[in-house]
Formats: sequence, structure tokens, C-alpha cells
Amino acid sequence: MSMRKTVMITGASSGIGESLANIIAAQDYDLILVARSTDKLTALATRLGAEHNVTVTVLPADLAVPGSAGELFQALKRRKLQVDILVNNAGVLKHGAFNAMLPAQHQEMIQLNVVGFTDMLAHFVPPMVARGSGRVLNVASIAAFQPIPSLATYAATKAYVLSLSESLAEELRGSGVTLTTLCPGITATNMVFQAQASSNALQNLPSMVISDVQDVAGEAWRACLKGQAIVVPGTLNLAATVAARATPKWLVRRLTGLLGRSTL
Repeated sequence: MSMRKTVMITGASSGIGESLANIIAAQDYDLILVARSTDKLTALATRLGAEHNVTVTVLPADLAVPGSAGELFQALKRRKLQVDILVNNAGVLKHGAFNAMLPAQHQEMIQLNVVGFTDMLAHFVPPMVARGSGRVLNVASIAAFQPIPSLATYAATKAYVLSLSESLAEELRGSGVTLTTLCPGITATNMVFQAQASSNALQNLPSMVISDVQDVAGEAWRACLKGQAIVVPGTLNLAATVAARATPKWLVRRLTGLLGRSTL
């Protein structure tokens, strides 16, 4: 029986989730990979298992579907698989004017980024607390620190992620369970490329403001292992979040309004 710890990663088929899977497998952890795409997960699991000689379990799931976190929890219980570290990464981004989006698009973001995200924590954190050990890495965004016209609903969902995560980081202090929140800036992932495809302004972003996904994942994982409460990769991103918290709200609103409207 493997003595390795097991890390479960949601949204593992691409982007930050996939990069984290590569990093974590290389450090001799077993993995449970969760995402909607069975084919991508299976290919990733096969490669990581062969390269690093770790056990990689694939559990396809759509966490935007109500009750899917509970089904995932029960499936792992039946297999007698313990989650030592949860990477709560699954999320969706839609860029555009609020009134130009369909109601279903707003609901999709809320259902996955808020409801599914919370349901994962509600199922997997209590067993960690009962054991007196565990780590959680929640993926938010620097959008969590201020309102962003053109990303209004997305930014609101990530503000929820950050608020809940900070509360739990303190609530769990001394329990043996740590909670880290990753707040990346614009990162070279498929989700960002899709947003760029719908906006000329986003296509013209200077390369200096776009982070490398592997760098972001590496910094996030190191912060998780240290039990750091919040990690904001990149000097520019960190400066922006500090400025957002120190600047009067009306001024932040005006500045993000100018920037956000320019991308529509």
C-alpha cells in the first residue's frame, strides 16, 4: 500500500490545474484528477503515472452540476481513497458586458465558481479537521480584490472565493488544516485565450502582464505547502492588489471602470 500522500485537483485537464498536476506528481504525491474531459484526464494520468511512478486516479465530473461534489466524495469513500490535499481549482470565466450575456452564462459562473466550489470544501474539509491534518489550495484571482466591469459576475464570484477562504484560514487555525488562496493575474491558459478571442483590447495586452502558467502553479504549490494564507504571483500583480486595498473604493471603481469598459 502506498505511503504517499494524495492530492485531489479539480479542473485538472488544462491550465493551472494541469500545471499543478505535473509539479505535484514530480514531487512523489499520488493524484486524483477531476474535470469534465475524460479523454484529457486519462491522457494526463497515463503520462504522469509513467513518468513519475505515482498512482493517478481519474474521476470525471462536472462540478457545476448540483450534487456532484457529494457524488465525488462518496465515490472516493467507496474506493477508500483519502484526500490529504485538496486543490479547488475548477472555475469558469466569461468576458463581456453584463447585459450582453445570457442569464445562463451568469448562472454557469455562479454554479461552478461559488456553489460547486463551496460544496467541495463542505465535503472534504471536515474529514481533514477530524484527522487533524490536511491542506487546501483554493484558486481565486486578482479580480477578487476589486470590481471589474466586463468581468462583473466573474470578479464577484472570485471575491466570494477569497472572502470564504480567508475566513476559513482563520477558522481552521490550530486545527492542523491549512488553507491557501491563489490569486493569479492574467495567466497564459485556455480560459484566458478564449476571453482574448472575443476582445480586440485583450488581444493587445503586453506580454509583461501575462504570467507563465508553470511559474504560477509552482508559486501556488510552494505557498500551499507552507500554509500561507494568500499568494499573489508576480510583482506587478502583488502591487496592484496592495494598491486596490489601500485606495478609496470610489477611485478603484472609477479606474477599473475605465479599464474594464475599454475591453468591451
